[in-house]
Amino acid sequence: MRQLPVRMARWSARHAGRAIAGWFAFVVLCLVAGIAVGTNEATTEDFWVGEAGRAEAMATEGGLERSPTERIMIRARSGSLDMTAARAAAQDVTARMRDLPEVESVAAPVSSRDGEVLLVSVVLNGPELEGKKNVVPLLEQTAAVGADHPDLVVEETGSPAISKGVNAQRGEDLALSERISLPVTVVTLLLVFGSVIMAGVPLLLALSSIAAAIGLSMVASHVMPDSGVGMNLILLIGLAVGVDYTLFYLKREREERARAGGLLSSEALVELAAATAGRAIVVSGLAVIGSTATLYLATDVIFSSLATGTILVVAVAVASSLTVLPALLVKIGHRTERRAARRASRGKPGRAGKPETGRVFGALLRPARTRPALTLCLSVLVMLGLAAPALGLKLVDPGKDTFSRDIPAMQVYDRLTGSFPELFVTHEVVTRSAPERAAEVKRALADLGRRAQADPLFARRTEPTVRTSADGRISVLELSVPHPAPSAEAIESLEHLRQDHIPATVGRLSGVETGVSGDVARGQDYVAHESGKLPLVLGFLLLMTFLMTVWAFRSVVIGAIGVVLNMLSAGASLGMLVLVFQGTWAEGLLAFDSLGAIASRVPLFLVVILFGLSMDYQVFVVSRIQEARQNGMSAREAVLEGINRSAKVVTSAAIVMVTVFGAFVALHLTEMKQMGFCLAVAVLLDAVVIRLMVLPSVLLLLGERAWWPSRSGRRGERAEVPAAGLPAEVG
Repeated sequence: MRQLPVRMARWSARHAGRAIAGWFAFVVLCLVAGIAVGTNEATTEDFWVGEAGRAEAMATEGGLERSPTERIMIRARSGSLDMTAARAAAQDVTARMRDLPEVESVAAPVSSRDGEVLLVSVVLNGPELEGKKNVVPLLEQTAAVGADHPDLVVEETGSPAISKGVNAQRGEDLALSERISLPVTVVTLLLVFGSVIMAGVPLLLALSSIAAAIGLSMVASHVMPDSGVGMNLILLIGLAVGVDYTLFYLKREREERARAGGLLSSEALVELAAATAGRAIVVSGLAVIGSTATLYLATDVIFSSLATGTILVVAVAVASSLTVLPALLVKIGHRTERRAARRASRGKPGRAGKPETGRVFGALLRPARTRPALTLCLSVLVMLGLAAPALGLKLVDPGKDTFSRDIPAMQVYDRLTGSFPELFVTHEVVTRSAPERAAEVKRALADLGRRAQADPLFARRTEPTVRTSADGRISVLELSVPHPAPSAEAIESLEHLRQDHIPATVGRLSGVETGVSGDVARGQDYVAHESGKLPLVLGFLLLMTFLMTVWAFRSVVIGAIGVVLNMLSAGASLGMLVLVFQGTWAEGLLAFDSLGAIASRVPLFLVVILFGLSMDYQVFVVSRIQEARQNGMSAREAVLEGINRSAKVVTSAAIVMVTVFGAFVALHLTEMKQMGFCLAVAVLLDAVVIRLMVLPSVLLLLGERAWWPSRSGRRGERAEVPAAGLPAEVG
């Protein structure tokens, strides 16, 4: 593997035109293939988890599955509602909706308790997840009825309309994040390279890698269904790692060019960069891929989509750095050489580069260099202090009640639940038994309904309904709760139902299988499922990180250090996440409504991604230290030299990542805000505290013991890297 990047760079450098054309042909091919096969979206069944999933499977077996439902509200534009006019509008709505092929049934109008709102419920055809695609004609008809009855407000909400609004808002948010992150990325690259062309290369390769990964993810969805979140992650991670990998490679090529002083060709310089930065990129990419792959152990369609998107975009970004980037550097290098030749012919002196010394960052290394023990203790204490709030982490599965109120359907939803609080939450008790026991089961469910009516946590206004399948095997009891899904009251009502009411009624019937589903049950079971998988995922993540580091540097100690530092970085960022988002003090600052908890998917996903991204910096920094050690420096000299020479490029890469991730804090969706904030904080802490304080302090204190059991550094190991026929000692 050590020579693979060199061989690939050599071929690319010698066939630059073909390499560049081949890369962009590959990108186009990926996009064309993805568009041709389309995206295989996850179905409702793919999201089933725990008891709620089992209950939904039974309901589906009996043809009693939950259907997408829209609610049309009719109220007065001003003053009290004219019920005669409202009923006329309701008849208009009913007639229009029944004519739509997307509609299965329309219920009779229902008046609110105060008589100020008339409600028409419309059930759509097809499975629940298809509702957001089929709801557009319904929204159009609702708007038309409103136009025909100007004295009334006719408005629509429901899970399909809300999902459609969320998707539209997410698209706008992603466009906003691009408008924020792309300019800052360009400015950062311009400051690093001082050249428009050199700054454009990382951005070009990152965007092309994203395009190729999007096409590949569409193809991959036919093996592993897409849950609808993979695209967001491809954009988020793709821009960050795509720019970073290219940045590391470019900086190393420029460094080698400065060292060579014009004695080596562009092809030779590219090979030298490939032997060092190229190998580090491969190791880093494999580390991120290996870490992310542990998400598959969660056996959850959302995490599987996240893992697939991340793995694909990282793999493509690595491939671009090893194939087309050397060709582009050779083309740019030839242009630089021709310009230098023209200057020489006119008698002007050449612009001799000078090696990147990283002196600006020398001051940041002074504490670790002069007092490593004190620096280590203080830095670790700071990181542990930041991680402390994570001990109070609470998880919640964010439902539609947590979506932004900038979405029109959410504004209508608030008015709907204000007039009809029983529509907040519905628990669905599903039973499966022998057909001949249908009557007995129905009586037990009716008894359960009466017990629930006597429970103050349940709605008393609506009569519980029992539906039974045609074959008598499956029955479903629906119970309303007048509280939003994430609330403590709604969760407590589920606990009462599962632990008290069911065991006292239908649970006493032998041979009858029972399960509870609904929005609250889905959320609680999902959190429990993730919590149960967390030890397995974290265990494999720690093992994978350790083994990858040991394999890369042939040192057990370096492997152990990498695991501990990654845990510090992830723990501190999670602590900051809890501190900021679990309370209310930062709501106005970051424009969010606190859930009183962290979205359940965020911690597990972030820990996995953070371990992968932390490995990026670990690999690049330790690689420079190892290289200095192999060139004959003492352990102390190698640490200071390696970190000093890598500090600027690591910091530049961190600025890009922090910008990309930080842009997600401006989004509306609280879950995405939490992800962006935590990733940005983690990268910042990792680049500054971990890589400039903790890591050098540990390595300086350990000395040669840090590399056990590998052999001592040997001068001249760079000689094994050929440089296009020129002596490898040069440069």
